[in-house]
Amino acid sequence: MTITPKAAVFHMIGNAHIDPVWLWNWQEGYQEIKATYRSALDHLAEHPGFVFTASSAAHHAWIADNEPEMFEEIRTRVAEGRWALVGGWWVQADCNLPSGEGFVRQGLYGQRFFHAQFGRTADTGYNPDSFGHAGTLPQILLKSGLTRYTFMRPGPHEQALPARLFWWEGPDGSRVLTFRIPYEYCTWGKDLEAHIRKCTTELSGSVSELMCFYGVGNHGGGPTTENLASIARLNGAADLPELRLSAPSQYFDAVQDASVPVWINELQHHAVGCYAAHSGVKRWNRAAELALVRAEKIAALSTALTGLPYPHADLERAWKRVLFNQFHDILAGTSIESAYEDARNEYGEALATAQHLTNAALQRISWRVTVPRVEGSKPYVVFNPHPWATRVPIEHETGGVPEEFTVTDDSGQPVPAQRVRSEATVTGWRKRLTWMAELPPFGYRTYTVRPEAGPETLQVDASDLHLENAAFRLEIDPQTGGIARLLDKRSGAEVFSDTAAFGTVMDDPSDTWSHALLRYDAVVGRFADATSAVLEHGPVRSTIRTVSRFGRSTLTQDYILYAAQPHIEVRVRVDWHEQHRVLKLNFPTHLHFPEATFEAPYGVTTRPTTGDEQPGQRWIDLSGVHRPSGVIRGLSLINDAKYSYHALDADIGLTVLRSPVIAHHDPYVPSEGGDYRFMDQGEQQFTYWLYPHAGTWRDAGTPREAAVFTERPLVIPETYHDGPFAPAASFMQVEPANAQITVFKRAENNHGYVLRLVETQGRPIRAQVDLPLLTCSFETELGAFEIKTVLIPDSGGPAQVINLTELEVLGQT
Repeated sequence: MTITPKAAVFHMIGNAHIDPVWLWNWQEGYQEIKATYRSALDHLAEHPGFVFTASSAAHHAWIADNEPEMFEEIRTRVAEGRWALVGGWWVQADCNLPSGEGFVRQGLYGQRFFHAQFGRTADTGYNPDSFGHAGTLPQILLKSGLTRYTFMRPGPHEQALPARLFWWEGPDGSRVLTFRIPYEYCTWGKDLEAHIRKCTTELSGSVSELMCFYGVGNHGGGPTTENLASIARLNGAADLPELRLSAPSQYFDAVQDASVPVWINELQHHAVGCYAAHSGVKRWNRAAELALVRAEKIAALSTALTGLPYPHADLERAWKRVLFNQFHDILAGTSIESAYEDARNEYGEALATAQHLTNAALQRISWRVTVPRVEGSKPYVVFNPHPWATRVPIEHETGGVPEEFTVTDDSGQPVPAQRVRSEATVTGWRKRLTWMAELPPFGYRTYTVRPEAGPETLQVDASDLHLENAAFRLEIDPQTGGIARLLDKRSGAEVFSDTAAFGTVMDDPSDTWSHALLRYDAVVGRFADATSAVLEHGPVRSTIRTVSRFGRSTLTQDYILYAAQPHIEVRVRVDWHEQHRVLKLNFPTHLHFPEATFEAPYGVTTRPTTGDEQPGQRWIDLSGVHRPSGVIRGLSLINDAKYSYHALDADIGLTVLRSPVIAHHDPYVPSEGGDYRFMDQGEQQFTYWLYPHAGTWRDAGTPREAAVFTERPLVIPETYHDGPFAPAASFMQVEPANAQITVFKRAENNHGYVLRLVETQGRPIRAQVDLPLLTCSFETELGAFEIKTVLIPDSGGPAQVINLTELEVLGQT
């Protein structure tokens, strides 16, 4: 149904899209925010009907800190309802790449800032310029108090949607009323007539009201006097809608009862190059998110066990550094080169803070662990950050280890151990050891390195071109340095249909965003001329190092096969010196009718295997009918630093890096031979796991495997002493396996402990949580992919379910 313009209402949204970082550094963005907000306040004083829409708690925090007088003016306008607070997040983040917990913290710190400073929170999520939106966001938005959502990208040419206004539904069933901005989130002309008339072409369906955004943006500016004059002049024109100076919340209030369609999917694709652009910021982000979550867990444990004060202020400051750098032009890799020096420093601050807090909390606990004296030996206390038991390899640099040694657990039983290559290049007094540890749920165990010969049972057979244990046989392709064969001996299944894991190079003349592209498939060569040699061989693991070459670049992969682990670990070092190229690692599986599943923020997304570039978190899985045997099998690829993948038929591709011109935006065409800086030149490292499995990723428990891989155990070298704690202990456990506790921390108001539970497989369950450190146990229902936040009050009352911002109690568990 077409609606005539005269029967419609346009809610005119005066805003100033401000990129605090993009083609400028944050210091310039800081000043531009001040200038833009000053201009908006002046217009509010001059034009009684004007309403200004502003997002991003971080921007307001800068004003509060630097210009408190201006901030008081903003407070007054917020109270009047003319300074419309939207977004509810710390910044307008990239909406694909932050982890689920990263998105939660955007809302937690953003909404709590708004609540503390203005006495209210935002109700409308607001990311006009973000380059795509994960399908799991509706639940996170809704449970952060954001019942509505506004975005612009992808546009209609990139993602067909049933209407401008629709209900966006997540995998768990959560819904937010969502609006796609027509044409522009900002305007450049002084007179808005052309923009308004263009928006009238969007009038269709049953909704006669639309939002029309105006105001100079990107580098700030906001609505101009001329903008407001043109709205006044055009309002009442016979062939135009009513032009109402408004705010997003007022628009959604007006249409909340309209009958609109439902969209149950992600919102993609815009700028697929951003999933891989700038490997550094991608790695820093993942490392910092994980480090802060782990620091909170250990700090909360230390507070509960020893009374060590919980470092609220340090953690909040560190989180806000991470959240700011999740801004869509920073984390996406599209900013100028010097902006990444700033990002590196701020992520570094967060990582250093997490490291210091974790160490202080761990040492506080381990100092109280009883460690019996064994003459000439060295004890270690090893912590498991997961609320389930794990069997994992430990690596640690140490000194004073004799040629003959053994490692024993807290009961005195020897465990497999060996020397591996040390990071130090000195005479033999510094060593690096690895041993297998069996750790209790969210607890610790004491291990001792003893000066005596231990068992030397070798369980991995190795040569320069093969590794084999009871579960797998891996053979190296001598030409490419990839995997010529991977046999899963447990089932007799060949995992790959062709050579896997070698470097494939694609041509990529696109800009930093890869505007207008969906995939990289113009192959120009592969890494070859490989060398291969055994690097390590012992009771715990054996390793083959391959080095291959392409152009001026080298690819080093260390293939590690453990004696008793269900995966193959591959440590990668790339020294890259190519331009306008993409590097991928490909894994062709032996599967028919494959289904590709990608980890999404607090959930998963299933996509067709068409070869398009796709965003993902730590893992991608391909499961289907194993061609030779006819049974359901699969392969999960898990990594610690990358976010960009593809699945083409039965082939998994991991995008390692891209090398466009830095901060190049079409339609500018770089001149031939021009003096440009290219992305990702030089050396970088990351690690991935190959996890072949029977059944699907659900049967294999891939989410838990990914957590174990990316959240490693913590090791504290100790001395001998008595203490109130036993040599081994466990403090928290959750069952069944598809229930994960992703967060354990002190509550923001410091009146209790907060746990975040997530159902990871899309299967409703009743979860059992045991917390002996708080003398607390409870059961709670978890729906498919549900995120549930639980408060354990210090008062000893029953556990309470709260929202993600910790501002609202929703009920009891």
